[in-house]
Amino acid sequence: MANKNYADASSALEGVLFDGMTIAAGGFGLCGIPENLIAAIRDSGVKDLTVYSNNAGVDEFGLGVLLQTKQVKKMVSSYVGENAEFMRQYLSGELELEFNPQGTLAERMRAGGAGIPGFYTKTGVGTLVAEGKEEKIFDGETYIMERGIVVDLSIVKAWKGDAHGNLIYRKTARNFNPLAATCGKITIAEVEEIVPIGSIDPDNIHTPSIYVQRIVKGEHEKRIEQRTIREA
Repeated sequence: MANKNYADASSALEGVLFDGMTIAAGGFGLCGIPENLIAAIRDSGVKDLTVYSNNAGVDEFGLGVLLQTKQVKKMVSSYVGENAEFMRQYLSGELELEFNPQGTLAERMRAGGAGIPGFYTKTGVGTLVAEGKEEKIFDGETYIMERGIVVDLSIVKAWKGDAHGNLIYRKTARNFNPLAATCGKITIAEVEEIVPIGSIDPDNIHTPSIYVQRIVKGEHEKRIEQRTIREA
């Protein structure tokens, strides 16, 4: 079996990045984001990216750092409300945006990973989301067709992984990561801990190693997007 372990995020991305590529990124808000890989993509200088992600991070963290350097040409997302630079670029026409309902985006990733080129959903019928999309009636109800997503590169963040690339996510940090992991032609996972092969119960594996081509252990800041506490 080929060695999937890399010393750092930059080396894990070596030979993978190119201008104009498509990237699927796991995470929800700042929870479970592949922050080391995102930073390495920024440092690489690759540009004209199309990024599929539930959100675009915040202004100085997560995918927001790629917006600051204007390396992203288009975002395909569900929510972008925490990023002022995203809003500025979109309103000024510098950034393309394709809004996807959250469940639709998740299913598009899952479908692409499962080899399903398209599917029908009621979500978005009669709204801007449906513009230009094929419609079909099933049992008297209108549905629109959405395409499965297959990207050049998927980047995900997991809690634990072994040298083969079997992954476990932790609690809500699982979010979009298992879906994104399946839809990339190449998937790179950054993990908090690399454990010995055989130490993960097969029944507890969230992403099987067949989907993962490269793995790297990272140090993670784990920022809190919005800290809310009770008044004293």
